[in-house]
Amino acid sequence: MNEPGVGPLLDQSTLAARVEGGRAPDWLVAHFETFRAALTGDHDGEPFPCYFGAESVRRGDPLYAALDSPTDPGSLLRFRDALLEYLEVYPDHGERSSLVAFVRPAGERREGDYHERLWHLLQFLHVHDPAPWPDDIPTDPDNRRWEFCFGGEPVFPTCRAPFYDERRSRYCPVGLEITFQPRALFDGITADTEAGEQARETIRSRVEAYDGVCPHADIGDWGVEGDREWAQYLLRRDETQAPDLPPARFTREHPKAAPADLEVTAER
Repeated sequence: MNEPGVGPLLDQSTLAARVEGGRAPDWLVAHFETFRAALTGDHDGEPFPCYFGAESVRRGDPLYAALDSPTDPGSLLRFRDALLEYLEVYPDHGERSSLVAFVRPAGERREGDYHERLWHLLQFLHVHDPAPWPDDIPTDPDNRRWEFCFGGEPVFPTCRAPFYDERRSRYCPVGLEITFQPRALFDGITADTEAGEQARETIRSRVEAYDGVCPHADIGDWGVEGDREWAQYLLRRDETQAPDLPPARFTREHPKAAPADLEVTAER
């Protein structure tokens, strides 16, 4: 962790020092500065809705990774390694240490471009996952108990992007931003507990105040009949540009990429 270069896993103090010391590319500087300002500041007098996330950033808990190309196989493999490292170290790093991934802009203009970027990344991670898909998680995204898994763990990725001009809690002016949260980070605050239900109701009311619009119809709870987790990763604004189902395929076949395939891909 905290090695030189764009790709490695970084803690918040190291990334901040690189940004402030002029040792980070402009796109990464813009990503980090706007992310930190959004979570610790306010919009029209309203604080960022997820107080767990806001307090985490204030404490310096998150870990970070930069994806310098959303399509280059070598860049994607470096990000895969950063995500694997994160899953290994996050339990000992902080109480709610999410992984925040900043993706370098690559000509995206439409909402559909961002959906494509996200699902290309998640499909790549799945194919190059060194761990098998967990036995207790279905592989069909149209199942209410499906969730993205990587490194043997269920992981919840949520995105912010430039096309959310109204839904400010999901707005990032720079490009695609993905926060990865293992299911374990939600222990005690899931909808099946009284404390979790209270926390979610509070966050949802804060979302409405912060955004100035009603909470998105796709926001729901994992495992609840009628809710689909995948639709919450990158909330749709224009239904004509958003997928009806994830444009990716998840299987229990393992491994999906042989070691020789990984070596060839990394050299490209």
